[in-house]
Amino acid sequence: MNICILDGATTNPGDLSWKGLEEMGTLNVYDFTTQEQILERASGSEILLTNKTPLDEEMIRKLYQAGLRYIGTLSTGYNVVDVEAAAALGIPVCNVPTYCTQAVAQFTFALIFALANRVKEHSDSVHNGDWVKSRHFCYWNTDFIEMAGRTLGIFGFGNIGRAVAGIGLALGMKVLVSTRTRRDLLQGCQWVEPDELFAQSDVITLHCPLTKDTEKLINQRTLSRMKPTALLINTSRGAVIDEAALAHALNEGKLGGAGLDVLSTEPPASDNPLLTAKNCVITPHIAWAAKDARARLIQIVTENVRSFLEGDVRNNVAGS
Repeated sequence: MNICILDGATTNPGDLSWKGLEEMGTLNVYDFTTQEQILERASGSEILLTNKTPLDEEMIRKLYQAGLRYIGTLSTGYNVVDVEAAAALGIPVCNVPTYCTQAVAQFTFALIFALANRVKEHSDSVHNGDWVKSRHFCYWNTDFIEMAGRTLGIFGFGNIGRAVAGIGLALGMKVLVSTRTRRDLLQGCQWVEPDELFAQSDVITLHCPLTKDTEKLINQRTLSRMKPTALLINTSRGAVIDEAALAHALNEGKLGGAGLDVLSTEPPASDNPLLTAKNCVITPHIAWAAKDARARLIQIVTENVRSFLEGDVRNNVAGS
């Protein structure tokens, strides 16, 4: 059994093990694979794993003719794979749900606190010598805010949204929820329509998939409904935000701040307006990447492959 991982370095840069997969066949792991290298590297592999390397219909058909029988994603998202083409050939496409729920929920609040508590700004000030020069035992360079009593608006209420709600409630926040599909709410949460969520929330955090309905969900109109002191957090997909509109709102003081772990293009172009926007914290798509979460991801990927080999396909998003 030949197993190929096209882009394993992000999931496992060397601090974890692929041992479980190695026990099931001959494993070839590539750190990064270009489109031009896919066919050469993956041809003859029955099991193919990808994170962000795209597999379109033409490539899937060529690899199927060369023996491909299973595609797995090293992620929850699977938009890089043409699942319809795979399903037409009877190839399952198996993803990894829920492995990073707590990690992303925690990181969501790391972004919130980065904006609300200004820890980095004050740490930088201390290291620059300002505290040494101070006449007072304490000082602060900018206001920071308390979360208790504030309103947290959660757009999207899957596993991560629910985990974020639980943390918000524990902090004493009022929690509003808006989502396309209503699920059982945690006690203390309230359903609202999107416009009401944008207008009432002190912190708005996005946990929705990228669809034609959510693309540029945050735009000039929705930004205009938000409080000028509101904080906007995005750990979902970058394209749910109109980045030019958000940068304008931040630079004009029409929004209190933004904490973003994702951008519409990754890595971003050097002229992305958010890179120079005021009060904008940006991290390089790492909310999912805690070592514990990555270890869990590899474990689930391994279990998916093992189940397939035993005739029981798990987490198949191709529906075949």
